[in-house]
Amino acid sequence: MKSKKNWYYGKVKESLFPPSLFGIYLGVLFLMSGIHTGLIVFMNKENWSELTQTLIPMFYWGLVAVGLTLFTRRKIKKTYEEPLHKMAEATKKVAGGDFSVYIPAFHTMDCLDYLDVMILNFDKMVEELGSVETLKTDFISNVSHEMKTPIAVIRNYAELLQGKNVSDEQRKEYGESIESAAVRLSDLITNILKLNKLENQKISPEVKVYDVCRQLCECILQFEDTWEEKQIEMEAEIEDEAYIKADESLLELVWNNLLSNAVKFTEPGGVITVRQAFNENCVTVSVSDTGCGISKKSLQHIFDKFYQGDTSHSKEGNGLGLALVKRVLELMDGDIQVISEEGKGSTFTVTLPAAKLE
Repeated sequence: MKSKKNWYYGKVKESLFPPSLFGIYLGVLFLMSGIHTGLIVFMNKENWSELTQTLIPMFYWGLVAVGLTLFTRRKIKKTYEEPLHKMAEATKKVAGGDFSVYIPAFHTMDCLDYLDVMILNFDKMVEELGSVETLKTDFISNVSHEMKTPIAVIRNYAELLQGKNVSDEQRKEYGESIESAAVRLSDLITNILKLNKLENQKISPEVKVYDVCRQLCECILQFEDTWEEKQIEMEAEIEDEAYIKADESLLELVWNNLLSNAVKFTEPGGVITVRQAFNENCVTVSVSDTGCGISKKSLQHIFDKFYQGDTSHSKEGNGLGLALVKRVLELMDGDIQVISEEGKGSTFTVTLPAAKLE
């Protein structure tokens, strides 16, 4: 692609009626004028009557006018009316919700005119609208699915709690299950709202210079009980200090999501490693685990909303965490890369611009 604006190839014609067309008109009129002069000379030489000499040129120029009019009409119809009629029909279908519409360009890619460009841009727009519609449908479907599960859990355990022969131990167990499902539902709604605000730029990042090493240590310690419970070994290779210019609260979402996923998908006895490196241009943070890893197919979608590589949904989560991470890093001019292999774990690497301290 040449650019986002001109993603098509070839030079675009500035006019639908090139100078050569006007040259044809001029040549035809000169030729017709010559024939007219020849007729006049011939009729004078043959001493035709004045009426005949008047009617024949009139009839002749009438034929010329009809011919030029039909040629011009055909040219206008082919150049303007046919493309615009197809555009009108296509826009009507799109307005009715049909995003499978496609209009072929009238010329090859190496000799486009601006109507061809308009058609190509229209096709691109419809393709994008179709993608948005698909995403919207998937989003609604996934939200419904993710909400339905904890709601069903809450309802089932609430019904069990109403039983007459429920022991205190069972009551406690059911209550904990209801609380867990309610927390999951609450987290889902919170993440949806956060992602919506981030995507619509309703959150204005409060950027400041701060020590990311300190923040990383604090976030790691928040998961201490969890990794100890699963007997996971936590290794940290973090410098004494490294400064970045970013929104501290939003970056905390990034570290918490990456660490949470690492703990969640690492089996008991596994290892999680957090590495941080700093140079004058950027700060790099990587979170590695020895968990189940991610398939090549899933790697292409892990930053999509509601996508879960674990299609069984046996692991807790709603598929929004990495979408949030991606959006936050975009706002912070950062980047995230992932390397993973099934059965051998994953490594997520975040790169952020380093702050220039005066």
